[in-house]
Amino acid sequence: MEIKPSVAVVILNWNGLKYLSRFLPGVMQSSYPNLKIVVGDNASSDGSVAFLRAQFPTVTIIENDANYGFTGGYNRVLEKVEADYYILLNSDIEVSQDWIEPVIALMETDVTIAAAAPKIKSFAQKDHFEHAGAAGGFIDYLGYPFCRGRIFYEVEEDKGQYNQSGEVFWASGAALFIRKKYWDVSGGFDEQFFAHMEEIDLCWRLKNMGYKIMYCAESEVYHVGGGTLDKENPFKTYLNFRNNLLLLKKNMPVYKSVPIIILRFWMDLLAIFRFMNEGKRKDAWAISRAHQNFVRKLFSSSKKGKALPVIKGEANLKGMLKQSIVADFFIRKKKHFTDLDQRHFY
Repeated sequence: MEIKPSVAVVILNWNGLKYLSRFLPGVMQSSYPNLKIVVGDNASSDGSVAFLRAQFPTVTIIENDANYGFTGGYNRVLEKVEADYYILLNSDIEVSQDWIEPVIALMETDVTIAAAAPKIKSFAQKDHFEHAGAAGGFIDYLGYPFCRGRIFYEVEEDKGQYNQSGEVFWASGAALFIRKKYWDVSGGFDEQFFAHMEEIDLCWRLKNMGYKIMYCAESEVYHVGGGTLDKENPFKTYLNFRNNLLLLKKNMPVYKSVPIIILRFWMDLLAIFRFMNEGKRKDAWAISRAHQNFVRKLFSSSKKGKALPVIKGEANLKGMLKQSIVADFFIRKKKHFTDLDQRHFY
């Protein structure tokens, strides 16, 4: 009998008792044979750990001594987990019994596949994709991320239009499958990010090393979304704008990143004016703070987290759009991924 690769589903928790009680039973029923379930806790105060010990004694619990965010929390927990594959799973995701097998089978076909994600749909509207991942992540040359099935605020209904598995640019951190050896060689998450876009940074680093990121259409999960930070939260606005600039600085050659970052500053000014016109002054100020923090980081070296490795090998740009998704969406009115000219992708 063939022995399947070992898999660890690792859920990072911070005061997520309501999600653990609702969705962990489904994860526990996963049919993959060589599996262990781990919950890493970021110093929750809602009784999550006591609940797990009482209700799920077979779950491995790893406790952090403070809330290190999504990035620092996972880095610390995964140092203590041994498996061939990690699945980083949000606590607010509903899974089916056989959700793991198709993704692992896909990844086992090619040793250069570093990470992958299933189809991610909305828990509230199950015939639609979910904002954070949908049918695989892409990015344009200016660093704006988007998904097959979701471009900016336009989320598509799943009509089977993205039922073909294949290579993408990034895999969602909501349900991220990654080989342990590539997690280790990449250095894990960059803790400067704290939360949001950290998985895009990780995937971009892996692609700069020449590895592949995949989307597996044969597996579906359902994501509640906004479990930690609501989409209208100004702190989320701050993280998204600041982290998007960090993405460019870290993963592009200097001769490319500098002019793009300058252009992005001007484009972000338009976002500030839009928020001001909508009366969202806190969001407008969040973008300004994001710029200030980014500029400070240019002149100081962050000591948070692991030292990241020197990138070697030929970069894999598959899944990057060579033109602006902003122009395609807002000017050319291309609202769906299928509207985009596929010849304009690497």
